Amino acid sequence: MKTTTSFLRWLVAPLLVATSVSGESIAQINGDHFLSPLNGQTVTNVTGIVTAKGPDGIWLRSIKPSRNKRVSDGLYTYGSVLAKNASISVGDVLVVDGKVSEYRTSKDYLYMTELTSPKVRAILERGRKVEPLVIGKGGLKPPTKQYSGLDNGDVFAVPNNQSLVSVENPLLEPGLYGLDFWESLMGELVTIESPRAVGRPNKYGDTWIVGDWDTTGDNNRAGLTVSAADGNPEAILIGSPLDGTKNPQDTKLGDKLDAITGVVYQAFGFYRILPLTNISVVESLAPATAPPTSLVSEGTCQGVTMGSYNVENLYGGDAAHVQAVARHVVQYMRTPDLLAVQEIQDDSGETDDGTVGADETLAALAAAIRSFGNGNGNGNGNNNNTAAAGGVAYNYTYISPLNDESGGAPGGNIRVAYLYRTDRLRLRNPNPGNATTANEVLPGPELKYNPGFVDPSNAAWTNSRKPLAAAWELVGSGSNNSSSSKASKASKASKTLFTVNVHWGSKGGSSSLHGDARPPVNGGVEARLAQAEATATFVASILSEDPAAAVVALGDFNEFAFAAPVASFGSRSGLADLDEAAGVPPAERYTYLYDMNAQELDHVFVSPALARAQRTRFEHVHANTWAAYADMTSDHDPSVARFDIC
Repeated sequence: MKTTTSFLRWLVAPLLVATSVSGESIAQINGDHFLSPLNGQTVTNVTGIVTAKGPDGIWLRSIKPSRNKRVSDGLYTYGSVLAKNASISVGDVLVVDGKVSEYRTSKDYLYMTELTSPKVRAILERGRKVEPLVIGKGGLKPPTKQYSGLDNGDVFAVPNNQSLVSVENPLLEPGLYGLDFWESLMGELVTIESPRAVGRPNKYGDTWIVGDWDTTGDNNRAGLTVSAADGNPEAILIGSPLDGTKNPQDTKLGDKLDAITGVVYQAFGFYRILPLTNISVVESLAPATAPPTSLVSEGTCQGVTMGSYNVENLYGGDAAHVQAVARHVVQYMRTPDLLAVQEIQDDSGETDDGTVGADETLAALAAAIRSFGNGNGNGNGNNNNTAAAGGVAYNYTYISPLNDESGGAPGGNIRVAYLYRTDRLRLRNPNPGNATTANEVLPGPELKYNPGFVDPSNAAWTNSRKPLAAAWELVGSGSNNSSSSKASKASKASKTLFTVNVHWGSKGGSSSLHGDARPPVNGGVEARLAQAEATATFVASILSEDPAAAVVALGDFNEFAFAAPVASFGSRSGLADLDEAAGVPPAERYTYLYDMNAQELDHVFVSPALARAQRTRFEHVHANTWAAYADMTSDHDPSVARFDIC
């Protein structure tokens, strides 16, 4: 202990005002690594100015800054009795004793240094002015590329989980790494000017934002799109307000917010700022809703449209959800000729009663699309340049999975399926397989089963969905009795269109980008690597028969294009990423919002013949990522492509 005899004499009068007290400093407690060098030790005479009060503790700042950029001058002092002490206010200079602790609620999270069991020895001063540190222009700036030196340059690397911050406890490098930057400010009072939302709030109102500092991956909606090795560490989460107010839950991507002042904190797997009061939206972007796709079927082999949409646990008994998806198909996707859907539940929904068929669910969706009406095909009711849609007849095809073996919501038996416009497409030589029959590519090429599962006995599909392969031809193709219309003439020269609808295993079990494991755990990545191999092998066999075949693999790959499973699929299958082939700008390649990142889990891959075609087009339709949580129809955006298969 560093208490002197003179100080003990001074302490006889509790909370007596004094001018200075020696003891452990906040900088010494924090240190220049992630973990405190004094962890577990009792410290005395810690002097700091109160910068904020919360329901369970207070925050202190050193009287004299350490001037070491690696070291925070802020410290969370945990204790509800102290927090509720009305005689202690922001601006008071306190002398406290306590025990240094490293706290986390899960082994997957980073530790937070705090002072526990605090005892106030004295109040040295009252009413001192507290100025927050500024993060942004003219102040501190977070790194924009790397999260941690332990990631070896790639936060998405495979293999992952190769080291732990809590074990390595590296020296902080706040100018290089995002985690180090926020750790170097732990417990500090900070201000963010001109913040904007880069994600939607969770159920607690916690919202990811960036301020007026440099950012990477900026998309046209003011979000941050994830890219290879760059998970956007410059974003920070805004948590629960310290004054007991609530953050809004209707914040949308790109919303401009009022300035935010709060304390840097660590909880539930993420660095965050706890604001002094609730965040406030000052402006939302226009238009409020995304425009529909500009891609419309030409009704010929020169302009076949195809859509992909994860419709998030669609169950026919949920009429409101069915109608909402139908509206998106009509207004946003403009009734594509072929629609690959994922997450179709069985006819009893999440009731685990052995039902595996989904005819009622798919028939309900087809009926809703057909009865939707002759709308103008746009998503916001303001665009009169789109063609009439609605009233379109779709048929559907799918294969039921084995009961309780396809993952997803228990009892729901989710599966992939196709809906196709009966006036445009039909299955070529229909011959459906079943849950256990493996599709094969026959000479021609032709499919043994149409439709049929890809390698359903492969262990890669354990608790996951099997890809559904199908072959299509235009209505009227090869018919001598068809009319002399443009559609009939073009369809005679069309190719067989092969499709593989995928929904690979989920990323459940992943750790947060702010987590202890480095690189972060990518849940299910080994299963997706195996699924990529099985899917790619099947697709490659089609191209082996006919290198000029028209082949499309599409759906929810549950992985980024640059991550190992999808990258491996592209190279092994012989297909090209349609985003690349169609020239979609990298920052606009997103179909999903998760934490701080706009990201693309849904992909379309095409054979060389389609990738090289001049008329190939592709668009992501941000029907859900631009919406407030309550207005979402699915957690994924749909995508639409147009191909020339003549």
